Amino acid sequence: MWGGRFASGPAAIMEKINTSIDFDWHLYRQDIAASKAHASMLAKQGIIAADDARKIAQGLDTIMSEIGSGKFKFKRALEDIHMNVESRLSELIGPAAGRLHTARSRNDQVATDFRLWIRARIDDINGLLGDYQLALAEKALKHAGTVMPGFTHLQSAQPVTFGHHLLAYVEMAARDRGRFADAQSRLNDMPLGAAALAGTSFPIDRDMTAAALEFDRPMANSLDAVSDRDFVMETLSAAAIASVHLSRFAEEIVIWTSPLVGLIKLSDRFTTGSSIMPQKRNPDAAELVRAKTGRVVGALNAILMVMKGLPLAYQKDMQEDKEGTIDALDALALSIDAMTGMVRDMEPDAERMKAAAGAGYSTATDLADWLVRTLKMPFRDAHHVTGRIVAKAAETDLALHKLPLAEMKKIEPRITQAVFGVLSVDRSVGSRTSYGGTAPKNVRTQAKKWLRTLERERS
Repeated sequence: MWGGRFASGPAAIMEKINTSIDFDWHLYRQDIAASKAHASMLAKQGIIAADDARKIAQGLDTIMSEIGSGKFKFKRALEDIHMNVESRLSELIGPAAGRLHTARSRNDQVATDFRLWIRARIDDINGLLGDYQLALAEKALKHAGTVMPGFTHLQSAQPVTFGHHLLAYVEMAARDRGRFADAQSRLNDMPLGAAALAGTSFPIDRDMTAAALEFDRPMANSLDAVSDRDFVMETLSAAAIASVHLSRFAEEIVIWTSPLVGLIKLSDRFTTGSSIMPQKRNPDAAELVRAKTGRVVGALNAILMVMKGLPLAYQKDMQEDKEGTIDALDALALSIDAMTGMVRDMEPDAERMKAAAGAGYSTATDLADWLVRTLKMPFRDAHHVTGRIVAKAAETDLALHKLPLAEMKKIEPRITQAVFGVLSVDRSVGSRTSYGGTAPKNVRTQAKKWLRTLERERS
């Protein structure tokens, strides 16, 4: 393709480092779609003959079929998806294939193809995240009143409900979907027509090509069009945050399924055994989701490092944008799928959860709030009094609601029998009725709201 300037071919190691077909073959649909749109525009503008455009379109359709059926033979010597397609097109239709590359460069071609590929991949991930949210909301509604311990510092803090805990991840996934949507809206400008870096002297119609490929508009600056990889960095940033969210939940699943904790159970479908210890049930799916976060975050770091020192316009360094991104988005999609499956599969041990929710004097805040409400005590004073009562309960090895009223009165004489009405875990979660709180009626309302929203998306 550029042999006219060179007297000999590249060294074997040069060919090896320079080729990208091993991973950019993933872009074949987008490359063919962009080429068909480009050829159609060239013909309409009178830049190539209509008959040549027809032959090009037919040849590209044949190539699409060949790749889809596995019959196409990719050649590493042709470097990338663009030249593999063009070479095969030449075999199929002859000299007319050489007209396809008029008024474009591989620089604007690859930037267009990759935007199209990422745009489609975001659609896939958005759908997977919606399925994940649906699984979470369904399980949350089922367990709106299932009491479990809420933690800070991984220490028992206050009782919450299992449904409330699951809805927290629904909210996280909603923000993830918003970030992907933002990235998708910003990447939907078309580079094609910028050519190598300066535009072209041919009378092309970039608006026509943009419309054909469902871009919002052509990019306004040819230098920016071929050198921009913000769309990769932004998409990977959204992917990294989403992956971190999944990893946090995966870590909780690992903890919760440990026999030492035993708050939930996963079936054989999402656990594995040991080759030497027959009693083992390992939460490997959760562990692998947790681990794949490193691949996603690593891909983001890699593209940031690639781009940080590049002058305008296109540099070969940018070839490193695709392999890590393709791997990262595949890893994220697999992780979301796995988490959705685990959410549907997991079953809480409600009795154990409730017992754990009452451990560690988790209703102490409810006692402090009662002192404020009933005795009109300043919260800081109530906090101090509650701390002394908790210390007394710990000294006598009694749960807070089992400590005799007489012992409490020694610390605060105005306390009455009514205080025991707020010290159970059920009363505690039931009282948290503020918007966003863990009260079961709140959880049911929020779960149903999410289910309506998510079902509307599917219809």
